Amino acid sequence: MARRRRPRRSGALGELPPLKILAQISIIQAILYVALTVFMFFTERVSGRDFSFNLVFGWSGIRGDTTEGWLTAFVWILAAGLVSAASIVYFVGRSKLVLDFAATLHVVHLVIVTLTHSLPANLAWWVTMGVSTGTAVLLGTWGCRHRELQPISFGGAAGNTASTTSGGPAATLTAAGTDGDEEQGFSRGRGRGRGRDGAGEYEMVPVVKTAENSRKD
Repeated sequence: MARRRRPRRSGALGELPPLKILAQISIIQAILYVALTVFMFFTERVSGRDFSFNLVFGWSGIRGDTTEGWLTAFVWILAAGLVSAASIVYFVGRSKLVLDFAATLHVVHLVIVTLTHSLPANLAWWVTMGVSTGTAVLLGTWGCRHRELQPISFGGAAGNTASTTSGGPAATLTAAGTDGDEEQGFSRGRGRGRGRDGAGEYEMVPVVKTAENSRKD
């Protein structure tokens, strides 16, 4: 007997997690390279030097024995750390995935650098990539957790406020809770209450001393 197939969920073909993750990585990687290009171009022009894409896709520009090498490393950390963290928070928004995305971005960059030039042989380059990855992880995790902890509004606050102010059920319950405890057989702040047995109501009236009562006293 043939088994009955479960109907396919609507929109399942367009919700493939691998494709979504690949798209997110591609977008964040492109944003990273655009930011690096802008930062490097601005830094080189201000310093009076010519811009080269070797500063973005190469490894020889990051070195620890020259001022230019330190400046390039600082720009890398600034651009890659801040921009990567902000992009992960915006496009991913999950703190558990920050480390995976940050590490993937730098691994992809390592592959691109190795294919276009060679395997990086400069220790300063590896240290810069490590610091950049750590910065992206720390800032991205903080941003995602801050975003996850934001209160979620379901649109019911206005309705509850309106029912309370207009004398609805919420207002009735609030008034009953603040004015008195009818279950205990007495009322606080009101002159009317109900007994424990619910048989009837009683009303508290003020005792006025008359002139006759005063003479008796």
